[in-house]
Amino acid sequence: MTDILISGASIAGTSAAYWLRRHGFTVTVVERAPAVRQGGYKVDIRGAALRVVERMGLMDAVRARGTGMRVATHYDAAGRPVATMDADLFGGRTGDDAEIMRGDLNELLYGLTRDEVEYVFDDSITAIADDGTVTFERSRPRRFDLVIGADGVHSNVRRLAFGEERRYLRHLGHYISICSVPDPLGLDREEAVHAAPGRTANVYSTRQDHGVAKAAFIWSAPPLATGHRDVERQKELVAEAMSGMGWQVPRLLDDMRKADDFYFDAICQIRMDRWSRGRAVLLGDAAYCASPASGQGTSLAIVGAYVLAGELAAGRGPEGYERELRAFAEANQALAEPNLKGMVVPSRLALWFQLRMIRLLPHLPGRDRMIERVAGPIHRAANAITLKDYLDG
Repeated sequence: MTDILISGASIAGTSAAYWLRRHGFTVTVVERAPAVRQGGYKVDIRGAALRVVERMGLMDAVRARGTGMRVATHYDAAGRPVATMDADLFGGRTGDDAEIMRGDLNELLYGLTRDEVEYVFDDSITAIADDGTVTFERSRPRRFDLVIGADGVHSNVRRLAFGEERRYLRHLGHYISICSVPDPLGLDREEAVHAAPGRTANVYSTRQDHGVAKAAFIWSAPPLATGHRDVERQKELVAEAMSGMGWQVPRLLDDMRKADDFYFDAICQIRMDRWSRGRAVLLGDAAYCASPASGQGTSLAIVGAYVLAGELAAGRGPEGYERELRAFAEANQALAEPNLKGMVVPSRLALWFQLRMIRLLPHLPGRDRMIERVAGPIHRAANAITLKDYLDG
């Protein structure tokens, strides 16, 4: 096995391209977008993923581009601050955990690979034959030894190799939308949050932002009827879900309607009995999406890419990759539903209790135990794998 095609030039795909090249494979990456995707929201790198990033020689660059977030403040409907907490605790970060904008991380990973990996943009796979011949929307057919689907929760490779996604998608009863907006509060590395029963609005500005913020809307809802690319309908659904909320939410919704980097999706997971079939193997969200609620999607992609490349190089193939990674993936998927209970609170009483605990936390004698309850499960899941040193045999 020497020639490998990766579908998707995001975190999982670019990470896999790096490690596969280190092991001597010939790598091609095909990406539907016209260039490596910029922008996006902030993401965390924790536990085992930190060690992989260190082995890539990127840790200093990641730290230099860190978000620098300082504090998270909850506001009531009238705009009064009602509770404040440290940004790391708000994000469940401990120790050396790093936070970076998704686009910045992808740019760093692309920079490591662009001179040694063939990137084919503005194209997509249409079929994968048993003999490894791959046909594309635009390019001529080519033959590969293996096709890696690193193309996200709505993976095209998964559909081609395994069938329709409804067989593998587990809806977690919530939706999320994120976009760039003019900073409404003059935020300085701050999160600003307003919550109501069943829905939460969050706006934040990082160290790199200048008058621009990210607005995030999360709410509980059953599966909604909308196409993945029907942006106007999706914006309508966000506005309907957030209708009647106070604080800055009406202004944020007005700005959302004009945003050109709008993201919308169900908070969901991908659960599969196996991640490979024939010439195809799945990586990252395509195989084991843990959902944004887990806080571990990026770390799963980075660690998964490292393990997949290493197991292929060791001759153990996709089967070895599954054996090494499955327990780690499942441990991180298990974070999502408990985390959602804190992200979207179901009742006014529960919301009152949450805000009161945030206000009291700095003064409680059991503060460290309370912090462990928040960050401990994430930390344990992030470290729930022993990484092999594949390059040293």
